[in-house]
Amino acid sequence: MTRRKTVLALLGAGLLAPGMALAFQAFNRFEVYPVSKGVIEVVNRNGSAPKDFWCGAGDYAIRVLRTSATQRIYLVRPVGPAVTVQGRKGVHYALQPPPGVNTTPGYSVSVKVVGDNMTASMAQNYCYDRLEEDFWLRP
Repeated sequence: MTRRKTVLALLGAGLLAPGMALAFQAFNRFEVYPVSKGVIEVVNRNGSAPKDFWCGAGDYAIRVLRTSATQRIYLVRPVGPAVTVQGRKGVHYALQPPPGVNTTPGYSVSVKVVGDNMTASMAQNYCYDRLEEDFWLRP
């Protein structure tokens, strides 16, 4: 009887939190979820800035997808309501450029313009911008 309850409890817990198992936690503790083939969503935390979203995308591309440092990452959906985590904001990225948009690299860091892009290493380097601030807060 106890074994049966344990199995049912574990199955129930697995059904209640399916997204949690799929999340990758980037160096800056932003969550990254696969959304569709070739598209990922970086989900915000409190006090997030555009560099934080790019950090999550770059870290995921290099550590999970094993892309080269020179692989470009493209913003395919600007910051808006997250599709993977209710009540939070998210940005969608891909390794392929979105069709029909200007992908000329710019000089500012934004999460509002579809087609904005940078190399995976450049995006991942934003993870270390607030290293001193976050060091004391890390669990």
